Amino acid sequence: MDNLRQEKVQRFEEFVDKRLKPDLVHAIAQRPDTQHIFVDVGFGFHVEFTWSEALNYIEKREEKIARQIEEYTQLIASIKAQIKLVCEGIRELLQLPAEKSLPERIF
Repeated sequence: MDNLRQEKVQRFEEFVDKRLKPDLVHAIAQRPDTQHIFVDVGFGFHVEFTWSEALNYIEKREEKIARQIEEYTQLIASIKAQIKLVCEGIRELLQLPAEKSLPERIF
């Protein structure tokens, strides 16, 4: 019985030495490249950047988005003014009394 146990232990040690140790050494030795990062640039595309390139890209992207927000804010204000002007014109054409102005909402 003791020989059987010893033989099983021997086979297990051989298995570990031949099959598992090389895989473990290989797995431990590999590490991901931390010098680069993938950035989603839109439409499902990702670009590999260095960290400094990625930060530069992000900064430019933030500036572009801020400009777009400003442009859309101005466009919205313009459309809102035009809607008010048209509503006022319709009111005058229909000879309706002016409505009380509602207090402005503060967000």
